[in-house]
Amino acid sequence: MADNEGLDLIEISPNAAPPVVKMMDYGKYKYQIQKKLAEAKKKQIVIEVKEIKFRPNIEKHDLETKLNHIEKFLEQGDKVKLLMQFRGREMAHKDLGLAKFDEIVKQVLDKGAVIESPSKMMGNRVIAMVAPGKKK
Repeated sequence: MADNEGLDLIEISPNAAPPVVKMMDYGKYKYQIQKKLAEAKKKQIVIEVKEIKFRPNIEKHDLETKLNHIEKFLEQGDKVKLLMQFRGREMAHKDLGLAKFDEIVKQVLDKGAVIESPSKMMGNRVIAMVAPGKKK
């Protein structure tokens, strides 16, 4: 019957008694599955991790610019890794840099972010991860 209609005979359940088969155009079936997978992939959102570096003696305007970039990244749904790096004599005054970093993190949280991992010191740098908050 499948040959007469120009279709393929596809075995659905070979272990059943009697075996279950289905008549269909196999090429068309595979094409439809491929289209469904492509459509699902198109709707998928990929979250990236963006990194913003700060220094302890950052100027006010530079800080505002970086905060605007962070806000844009969070609106796009990306996570942001905040990093403050200390060099040379800045290491002698870590407390000032940490206070400034905490202030920066607080400003980012005011823009609607959520802390994913709190700030921690790793060698000569402080790292914190923030993610976008829940959308209304």
